[in-house]
This record gives sequence, structure tokens and C-alpha cells, in this order.
Amino acid sequence: MGLPEPLTRTFSSLISDIETGKIKIPQFQRDFVWTMQKSAALLDSILKGYPIGTFIFWRTKDRLRSIRELGGKNLPEPQKGEPVDYVLDGQQRLTSLFACLKGMHVQREGGKKTDDFSKIYINLQSEKHDQIVVTEKTEPESSFISILELLKGDFTILAGYPREYHEKMKFYQKQITSYQYPIIQIKDAEIDIATEIFTRINVGGKPLSLFEIMVAKTFDFEKNFDLSEKYKQLIETLEPVHYGTISDATVLQTVSIIMSQECKRQSILALPQKEFIDTWDKAVDAIENAVEYFTSFYRIPTSQLLPYKALIVPFSYFFFKHKNKPTGKKQQYLQDFFWRCSLSGRYSSSVESKLAQDIKKIDEILADNLPAYDWPIDSSPKFITANGWFGTGRSYIKAILCIYAHYEPKSFIDDSIVNIRNYWLKQANSKNYHHFFPKAYLKDKKDEFRINHILNITIVDDFLNKRVIGTKPPSEYMKKFDEKNPSLSETMKSHLIDDLHKFGVWNDDYDSFFEKRAERVSKEIEKRLIKQDVDEKAQPDLQNDSEAVTTVAE
Repeated sequence: MGLPEPLTRTFSSLISDIETGKIKIPQFQRDFVWTMQKSAALLDSILKGYPIGTFIFWRTKDRLRSIRELGGKNLPEPQKGEPVDYVLDGQQRLTSLFACLKGMHVQREGGKKTDDFSKIYINLQSEKHDQIVVTEKTEPESSFISILELLKGDFTILAGYPREYHEKMKFYQKQITSYQYPIIQIKDAEIDIATEIFTRINVGGKPLSLFEIMVAKTFDFEKNFDLSEKYKQLIETLEPVHYGTISDATVLQTVSIIMSQECKRQSILALPQKEFIDTWDKAVDAIENAVEYFTSFYRIPTSQLLPYKALIVPFSYFFFKHKNKPTGKKQQYLQDFFWRCSLSGRYSSSVESKLAQDIKKIDEILADNLPAYDWPIDSSPKFITANGWFGTGRSYIKAILCIYAHYEPKSFIDDSIVNIRNYWLKQANSKNYHHFFPKAYLKDKKDEFRINHILNITIVDDFLNKRVIGTKPPSEYMKKFDEKNPSLSETMKSHLIDDLHKFGVWNDDYDSFFEKRAERVSKEIEKRLIKQDVDEKAQPDLQNDSEAVTTVAE
């Protein structure tokens, strides 16, 4: 990267370069938000010869995703091989100038409101220390000329104004067209350096996410590759199967792991554009296959139940390497891997480093070898009891909810399958979660920890939860269901409540219920694991097993 070069450009040069596509607004810039009043104040400063700040341009021959419709005007792409000046600082000022001087209609608030920038006027009666540029006319209207009309310089229009204003109009026209717009031009800088400069300039604003940088870096006009649009298409594909909450950071990690077996920020930034584009479709197929496996084999109906979204990464890597569903040893080893990650708090910290380590374990599974693990899993009822505080953000709790969901829990009232949806699973008081022994019923009888516990949770439908059960004890509300549902005993097995008598349901014995369900859940966990020597060690209590905020999004 060379030293920044100070330049000045005239009005006609700036406007011409914008219109021919030689000046672009990169996608990582924010939307145009300046009001007409603020834009008028900018023009007012130019007419008075005041400084308006320096524009910072990044000149490169790379083609980034840019906002083509600057101020609502569709702008062309420059010729192949020609350099482009991307605006790192001054987007709001430059767009204001262009919109004012072209008389554009700029849509606001999702198209509900339109600002007409042709209605920015010069008050020809104003003195130098007054506000010269305004957004509304007053009487007499003959003393107001729009910026658009002034710059067109049409003789018949200008001649229509009183002679006393002609000299002022010429002066103002010259002020705008001869004003030297200061620019600092940065050349030969990599995309990550350019975006770092942008972030430092906009220190008070929201820093760019890695995804925004990669959208800019991987954009290819000729190949019609736009990462932002490709990601939207992927999410639209996943929405119908209820996995539309997969983040852009997770998708970037997946592509990077596939390409380099690393997924830290710098590793993702170093991915070559061409290889990234060539890998994308195959990576998307792998992600879709991983999601299909989660929903079909593990029967995890929504992404909100997935213990860690980061699990998408190693499973997508597996399906990138292995096109078919796993069977035999691969299936067993992959299941063991899934539950070890889910029940151990694996991705609650240092996600990128652990993903890079775990890809090596996936390679072992691909070779039909059982990986060796250095973190123990305690499947005992005692451990479940000690770590089962119900919180929907906890991976350990989500893992047990996945086990509940695997049995496709049925409605108590009619044995129909419970509808589980992402937007019902975000909070502990959401529609799908029911304390089998209602909290209000137990509040004076048991401690809060044992009441608000995963062992006291069943997945039900909204109708059942809010309108029928309420605060009634199980013996009371279950009796009504027993009268209506002849298959109630089988229905309850889908909730891992095997025997209503032994589980203490009919005599409201919460201690028996708690103990029996802990044993039942323990057996389900054991079925999913392949015991190793490491499991003889004590697993640490899971104080914080929520999903880590991945650093690639920062």
C-alpha cells in the first residue's frame, strides 16, 4: 500500500465519475440517511466557500459489491480493468451532492416516503450570513431558484428571473462548479486494510462485521456472485424446514473450514475470491445435507433447539467430504461426536479453535475410526439433577430438549404430534414449554431449582399449556385427559414418562416423578454415547454453557 495521496476534484469531474461508475459506494457503507435539510446545509457551506470535509477514496481494480443505485439512480459498471474509487468516507456528503444536483427522488422508510431533492432552493434575497439554501419557498417565489435549475444554466429559465438576481445566480453557479472538493486517495490496499480504515474513520459508528467485508471482497460482477444475495437464498431454502436462524458467521466458518480447515477471522479474510466462489455451491449443498440429517436422523425439528449453531460447521464438513448419509460405524461415531459436543459445553468458548480441532475428529470418523476425546461426559441421573436448571439458552438443556423432541411428543388431549416452531422456543415461558408439575402448584412445597428443572419440562402445544392445565396438579388435569384420550399411556411415553403410576403422577408425588425422569433421561443419553476411559473422570459442572458469541461476526 502506497502513502495516501491528497487530491482535489471539481464538481463536473466528481459528477462525471459517479455517472460513469468510476466512483462507487461500497456495500459495507450504510444507507443514505441525510435529510433534505442537512443536504441543503451542505450546499449552503459550498456557496459560502466553507470547507465541507475531505472525501476518502480507495482506488482499486478489484470489483466489490457496491450500491449501484446511488440516491435512487441506476449507475453503470465501469469498463473491465479500469480502477474504481470506492468511498470510504464522505458517502452521505457525496450522495447529498449528487441527489441535489441531479434533482433525484430518494425513497425513505422502505419506500413509504419519498424526498424530492429537486426542491432544494437558493433564496436569492439572502445575504451571505443568512441561510442561503433552503427546502421551502416563501413569498415572493420569484426570489427562489432550485439548485437543479441553477446548474442546468438554461438561458430561458435564468432570464425569467428579475435582473437584480442575475449576478448572484452566476456567482452561485460558479461557486458550485469551481469549488475544489478535497480528496485523499488510497491506492493498492487490500480489502481488509480498506475496511479497517473505514472502521477507524467511523469510530463512533457500528464496526463492520466480517460478513460485510467478505460480501465486498467476494463480489464478482461477471460471475453474478453476490454473497449477500447467496446467503439470503440459503436462508430462504432453510426457512421451510425451520432452520432459518443459521447466522452468516456460521456459514462463513463452514466455507472456511471446508477450504482451509481453519475458521478464525484472519483465515476467512485470507480465502481467495475465486476459490471461495467455486466452493460456495458445494458448501451450500453440504449445509443443506447437514440440516436434513439433523431433522431426519436426530429429529431436531428446529434450529432453535440445536445445542450449538456451530455444530453446523463440522457436520457440513462431513457432508462435503461424504455425499451420502452415514451408516454403520460412521453413523455411530458421528452420533457420539454430536452428543459429546452438545452435553459438554464444547462451543461455549474459543469456538474457532475448537472447530479447527474437531475437524480432525471428523476426518477420523470419515476414515471409520473412533476419535479419542479429552473431555468427559457424565450421563448419570446425579449429574443431570445437578445441572438441569431450565434455561433455553443453555446447550445442555437444549441437548435434553433434543432428546425429548426425538420422540415426537404427542398432545396429551388427542395424541396428535405437537407443533414445534423456532419462534415458540426462544424463552423459558414460551408456548411449547410446560412444567409438568406447574410452578404455581409447587411453589410452597419444593425449592425453586428442582421446580424450574429440565426434568419437569414437557414439550406441548399452546392450547394445552395455557388454557387447560394452568396451575392444577397433575392428578387433576391428567384425569381429564385420560377421559378424552384412550391412548394417554402411550402418549406420555413420547414425553419420556413411561408409567403414570410409578412416576407419581396420580398421587402428585413430585419426588418420584423427578427421580424416575432423571433415570429415563440418563438412559437416553447413554444410548447415544460410546463410553471411553475419559468418561471415568468427573465432568465439571456446567455453570455457563451458552453459545459463545463468535468473533468472526465482530
